[in-house]
Amino acid sequence: MKISTKGRYAVRVMLDLALNNNGECIKVKEIAARQGISEKYLEQIIAVLNKAGYVKSVRGAQGGYRIAKDPADFTVGMIL
Repeated sequence: MKISTKGRYAVRVMLDLALNNNGECIKVKEIAARQGISEKYLEQIIAVLNKAGYVKSVRGAQGGYRIAKDPADFTVGMIL
């Protein structure tokens, strides 16, 4: 099975959010720097994950993204 680049990046984003899940929001810029993905492309991927209910967005100066549920509730198949 061939996985698309967007699919691979979505899994990496979810893994990053799960590993850094300390209750605080994580900015796109931080995720992009850690994962080596452009911010613009990452925003597109996170928008899809947000619409699917996998991540929650928080607006404002202290805003960003965080994982919506317990990371153990997600499978790679759900994300792809």
